[in-house]
Amino acid sequence: MRVLAESEMLSLREMLQMETNALAKARATQMAVTDDELDCTVKASIMAGEKRVKGIQQFISENNILVDKGVE
Repeated sequence: MRVLAESEMLSLREMLQMETNALAKARATQMAVTDDELDCTVKASIMAGEKRVKGIQQFISENNILVDKGVE
């Protein structure tokens, strides 16, 4: 198990939340895109975002990190 400082835990949680929010927004935006070239760019952005989220989740899982400790 990897031990992270409180600031690192907070940064990791915020980074995951930021990526998740950006991914949701990109998916919603894709529905409104009519230009083929822009649609291709949005799809590539979504795929990259999914990879980043999976990478963060994998890091958390492999290192047995509990991101949300709840109220103490």
